[in-house]
Amino acid sequence: MHNMFNSWLAFPHLGETLSVVSALIWAFAIILFRVAGKNVHALGMNLFKNVLAVALFSLTMVISGEPFLPRISANHYVLFFLSGILGIAVADTLLFIALNKLGAELTAIVDCAYSPSVIGLSFLFLGERMNPLQTFGVVLIVLAMFLITQRRSDTHIPRQTLLAGIGAGILSQLFSAAGIVMMKPMLPGTSLFWASLVRMTGGTVGVGLFIAFHPRRRAFVAPLMSLKNAKILAPASFLATYLSLVIWMGGMKYTQASIAAALNQMGAIFIFILAAIFLKEKITLLKLTAVIIAFAGAILVSFPF
Repeated sequence: MHNMFNSWLAFPHLGETLSVVSALIWAFAIILFRVAGKNVHALGMNLFKNVLAVALFSLTMVISGEPFLPRISANHYVLFFLSGILGIAVADTLLFIALNKLGAELTAIVDCAYSPSVIGLSFLFLGERMNPLQTFGVVLIVLAMFLITQRRSDTHIPRQTLLAGIGAGILSQLFSAAGIVMMKPMLPGTSLFWASLVRMTGGTVGVGLFIAFHPRRRAFVAPLMSLKNAKILAPASFLATYLSLVIWMGGMKYTQASIAAALNQMGAIFIFILAAIFLKEKITLLKLTAVIIAFAGAILVSFPF
């Protein structure tokens, strides 16, 4: 087992590969969440997936024999916990505000701020640098994100609401990026399962407190009691907040945060492809062009020419 693990670590471009695989698994989860979202509020789904993830990571720690309280610095505990609060609780809450004010189409455009946010904060706080071709690859991926969201909406949004929604969406991506950059220096030498557990615990505590003090808390939680909804949410949550999260953390651990973040955004491309296959959504020439551009960008980002 140890030799097999070492052989995986020797895999070329391990971090970049894990980042793309994580995005693909996340895309499958999103398809399931879209189905569940017809009956369950987004905050309810967020709470369900976080609680299940904490349970799964705890079980994994017990089976693997990893300590819940490893002998590491207090900074590790604090920063991973805060990373979960920022990247899962606060960022997701702001994202929900953006969704309510802008709708899915405009929020998807604002979501393109994710990669630039991670790259910018990594530049400022981690000293990470990318060569010109890698930077161009990031630009191509972000361009692809914009292309697949270029569809006119018939809904008129008041200017004040529009600005508030855009502000909330951008802040969401900044908080998500801050959570990533905050934990990045702590990842080397840290168990991915332990790091994921602490981070998910922070996110669960944050979301739980938010719902507990929300006037509509019963409406968020009640649908979770339905077996029909749980049958969809359980596999979606397993893919999104357990399998995908561990692989995502691995991508962050074994490559630059800026590169991993850019490749993570290919999840949007995968979602459109899977939606066409399973939800029968139409793939247009514009979306196909976006897939090609994103793939070219991923190639440039993944290889340090």
